[in-house]
Amino acid sequence: MSEPLPVPLERYHPRRLDKEMPERLEQLAVLRAQFVMTLAMCQNHEPYLVSLDYIYDEDDGCFYAHCAKSGKKMDILREAPRVWGQVVEDRGPVAGACTHSYRSVMFAGRVDWVSDPAEKMRILERMIEKYEPEPGAVKSSMLQPGQVGNVMVMRIRVASLSGKQSPPPAKK
Repeated sequence: MSEPLPVPLERYHPRRLDKEMPERLEQLAVLRAQFVMTLAMCQNHEPYLVSLDYIYDEDDGCFYAHCAKSGKKMDILREAPRVWGQVVEDRGPVAGACTHSYRSVMFAGRVDWVSDPAEKMRILERMIEKYEPEPGAVKSSMLQPGQVGNVMVMRIRVASLSGKQSPPPAKK
């Protein structure tokens, strides 16, 4: 049985309400369209940050990512599975305004590991479909039973999700 999700941190009210992006559909649009998440973790009061390919499962409210079985990230997550993450849609600089346009989705969650081989295969197939323009050939070469066993699949159970945006100024 997995540990309960972390209690969401006290929610700060945004200083600039015009930058808040509370609509779930807008948050999902960012999560669907982007390819990299940044994940923060901590061990012994030392922060550690990684960038990961991901999929977000809207039905179960979880992020999934693949990784190697060993390394610093794995050591930290096995000891301290609570994480904070962010997905950013970079919309570029806004000319003449000395600002940058973006939409971002931040989340708090807890990591656990997918152990069921069929579930792991399903998630890896979805990742290939997201990242590969021609997924068929990649699936047949990379999703061999012996290879899938060598990959860890991380599940991030989301406890809270919020969005922020800095849209371009209205055109005059």
